[in-house]
Amino acid sequence: MKLSNLIKELEILEIKGQVNGVNIEDIAYNSKDVKEGSLFVAIKGHEVDGHKYINNAKENGAVCFVVEEFSNEDLLQIRVEDSRATLADLSHIFFNKPSEKLNVVGITATNGKTTTSFMVEKIFKDFGLETGLVGTVEVKYKDVKIPSLLTTPESRDLQEHTKNMVNCGITDLVMEVSSHAQEMLRIKNMDFDIVSFNNLSRDHIDQHGSFENYARIKSGLIKNAKEDAFVILNFDDEFIKNLGKETKGRVLSYSMDNKSCDFSIENLDLSTGFAKFDFLINKDIEDLDLKAGKFPVDLGLGGYSGVMNGIVAIIIGLVRKIPVVSIRKSLKDFKGVERRFQVIYDKDYKIIDDHFANSKNIAVTMETIEKMDFNKFYILYAIRGNRGENLNRESAEETAKWLKRLGINKIYSTSSVETVTKKDVVFLEEKEAFNKVMKDNDIEVVHLDRLDESCYQVLGKVEKNDLLLLAGCQGMDHGGRIVLEKLTENVDEKEKEEVLKVLEGRAF
Repeated sequence: MKLSNLIKELEILEIKGQVNGVNIEDIAYNSKDVKEGSLFVAIKGHEVDGHKYINNAKENGAVCFVVEEFSNEDLLQIRVEDSRATLADLSHIFFNKPSEKLNVVGITATNGKTTTSFMVEKIFKDFGLETGLVGTVEVKYKDVKIPSLLTTPESRDLQEHTKNMVNCGITDLVMEVSSHAQEMLRIKNMDFDIVSFNNLSRDHIDQHGSFENYARIKSGLIKNAKEDAFVILNFDDEFIKNLGKETKGRVLSYSMDNKSCDFSIENLDLSTGFAKFDFLINKDIEDLDLKAGKFPVDLGLGGYSGVMNGIVAIIIGLVRKIPVVSIRKSLKDFKGVERRFQVIYDKDYKIIDDHFANSKNIAVTMETIEKMDFNKFYILYAIRGNRGENLNRESAEETAKWLKRLGINKIYSTSSVETVTKKDVVFLEEKEAFNKVMKDNDIEVVHLDRLDESCYQVLGKVEKNDLLLLAGCQGMDHGGRIVLEKLTENVDEKEKEEVLKVLEGRAF
């Protein structure tokens, strides 16, 4: 693409060098990815300043440089106010504004983005739509599967993925939209047709400085929605409800029980851990050809969180005008996302694997367990490493509250020292914060540093009709495999294969 055409829509402060006649073959923001004929965008990041790598980019073949500060080098340079924002603009133009050619769904929430996006993708695909997915687990479309390094890719990469989807005949793109992606302008210029905001709780506080800042950033997806976009909001959350007044989009409201909203549910049954409920359309919605009424839903994944995620997935399906019978079948067949209230063993007793990330997630998980039928309840919790005392204290307080409510006075815990990476090591202060909360609530803690030893210990306690919860984020990632391999030590290969089948696709 001619550089003159690429930059003509940009807000440019100053140009050093001659633009005319220059052709751009690619865009790069990492000097290692530069190839001959590339435009290199120097971004000032939190840890790395791309301006320091201008010479590296030149050596690798860059012919033009977008900067916030001119280099002394004799190079063609374009100075802008914000190079990160400019990267998003350049990528949008260079890849021919691909999101405008797709139906794009953006899903944001503190908890449940991944599960909701996978639900929506299944509903779309089962109905016959050509669907792409971008999220925490992977970027996928057609036969392409790329493991994700970020929940939402950098703007240049996101635009390229989107263009490739267009070229492959994809019609619908389902995206998780993280707060970090919004703050880093990765979704700038993405043309969203449907957006949803499912829930909001305290998380990523260290990253964003405060909960208020986190909430403000998170709200951008809704506030910036275009006029003809559908905006799906959880009116049970007052903050999210108020966003309905701050968006140009067409708001659709839902509630767990408030029938004055557009959608709600009733007759919820979680006794087996797998939800059944009636989905209510509370009023005629003419622009979607929906009549007031209700229909039964039988979810194939466990947990109360699945209900809330399912509500959003249903509404998105209805907005896309997918028949109710197809939506219902997809949700019944959907077995969930790994480690999101995942029932990994259900024979003499149940074992549930859940990432238990923060106080909101913990509350939803424990609320489901409270509604289930079981004899004794055991919990093995992997303390969350390198997340600070505050998060661990808040998580411990929420856990202790529910343990007391369930009449449980003992918890098993681990630091998972043999499995966590350096970035997830549990610090002494984090462990002490957890222990202090439990002590203050008269809850006994049985702690072992190693994850495998903790798994074996608690597994030895579980008997018929009991329930075991493997809880925790990175520290518990390997727990399910450790437990199931222990359970199948003395069974034949066929039975072992059947039990371990639930772990298919896991990287651990």
